[in-house]
Amino acid sequence: MDSLNYTPDNITSLGQDEVFVFGSNLAGIHAGGAARVALERFGAIMGQGEGIQGQSYAIPTMFKNPCDIKPYIDRFIDLAREWDQTTFYVTRVGCGIAGFSDEQIAPMFAPALELYNVRLPESFVRIIRESEGKNRSVC
Repeated sequence: MDSLNYTPDNITSLGQDEVFVFGSNLAGIHAGGAARVALERFGAIMGQGEGIQGQSYAIPTMFKNPCDIKPYIDRFIDLAREWDQTTFYVTRVGCGIAGFSDEQIAPMFAPALELYNVRLPESFVRIIRESEGKNRSVC
């Protein structure tokens, strides 16, 4: 995977069939980090904590246990499989305000690596690739 296939570190605009994927809280209070960017630039809806909203997609991440995020990541990956004409740019969900490490979150996105329409942060891809064949289950 070359660098063109990673999520850029700083997304300020999107094309017509592109979606910004960010970490949220279940209440949908998009006050900081990538959630605030989604609210201000990409159509995130205050009060909606999960799912597609404008040109953004919220994944709830504000939990005590990172494994509580996995069902929401799985739902996102299912949607990305269905919406195969849309490119999804996944930010480092859960690794900012939520306080989890890339090592805790990235493996949950491993199934997305096979999808041509999902871009992951470079750190997530590196972690997923390093753990391939080591049978490491995070959750």
